[in-house]
Amino acid sequence: MIEEDLNLTVKTERVASWEEKDVFRYILDNGEMQVEMTNYGGIISRILTSDREGKLSNVVLALENIPDYFTKNGPYLGAAVGRYANRIGTASFKLDGETFHLTKNNGENSLHGGSKGFGVKVWDPEVYKNDNAVGVKMTYLSVDGEEGFPGNLKTTLWMELTSANELKLRFESTTDKKTVVNLTNHSYFNLSGITEDVRGHELQIFAEAITPTGSGQIPTGELLEVHGTPFDFTTLTKLGAQMDALGEGFDHNYVTKRENSTELKKIAMVKHPKSGRTMTVYSTAPGVQLYTANHVRDFVGADGKIYQPHWALCLEPEAWPDSPNKPGFPSADLAPGEQYVHEIVYKFSVER
Repeated sequence: MIEEDLNLTVKTERVASWEEKDVFRYILDNGEMQVEMTNYGGIISRILTSDREGKLSNVVLALENIPDYFTKNGPYLGAAVGRYANRIGTASFKLDGETFHLTKNNGENSLHGGSKGFGVKVWDPEVYKNDNAVGVKMTYLSVDGEEGFPGNLKTTLWMELTSANELKLRFESTTDKKTVVNLTNHSYFNLSGITEDVRGHELQIFAEAITPTGSGQIPTGELLEVHGTPFDFTTLTKLGAQMDALGEGFDHNYVTKRENSTELKKIAMVKHPKSGRTMTVYSTAPGVQLYTANHVRDFVGADGKIYQPHWALCLEPEAWPDSPNKPGFPSADLAPGEQYVHEIVYKFSVER
């Protein structure tokens, strides 16, 4: 099935069934770029953009086909992660004096919502169009107690491609019991078209501080100013140079806001000088996790490629890690009658 409006089209194909639900592959096309996604895990499976020569290439790490994501997506490639993206220390937290124990799937901690988070669920999808975008609206009900989290959490995710080469995501959640929520997308970007590692990419993050971590990569509760450190991306900087200065890859949360707000803020920019591809990231969240695929090794990806460490970078806009256990951090609490909203925009362009 193909629906068309000017240059905006969406192709829908049923590709499998998982847990007794239909799984679809969607291809959104605006005449200049394409985005492939699926209602399994809210996954962005491919993003095809042009370089300065007009060559269209995929710029996210991917698996060969949609059913592969059912059993082979250990790194959360392209997934919508939640209920709580990133880590919650000791896989537990307190709300109003009651302790909740979560699934431990990262040592003693909970990572990305536990062993069966949002990225492995089949969402209920609906294709939509408006004047300048085409997209898929997906909904998922996370029941009270799922992975240990309290409350029936209803989430709607809009994923759309605009005529301005923007991939827009919007998460909205409501609950019937006080809970915590922190949702994001976990795409692994490589603007070279995945022809080399990302050390040659140039990165700017509009943040003055990070939340340093201790054991298990759980934040200490402090803030560390980045100026004069290997974490400093306040100006456009080659990623490889900072990795060399740090002595390892990045897996750190950058403070893009000091408190929660609805402001959609420019938080990062990535450039690949050879191809000319540029991506600018906007978000309403107070933080963004920079991850340089440190643990992706000998991973069989799409198009016969074998992914290795540092062959991609993730920019995961989100609440600060372990916020439920850090009273000084912006709150990730959600109460009945309130609405959680997180908007993300990935804008693609070419530098001539």
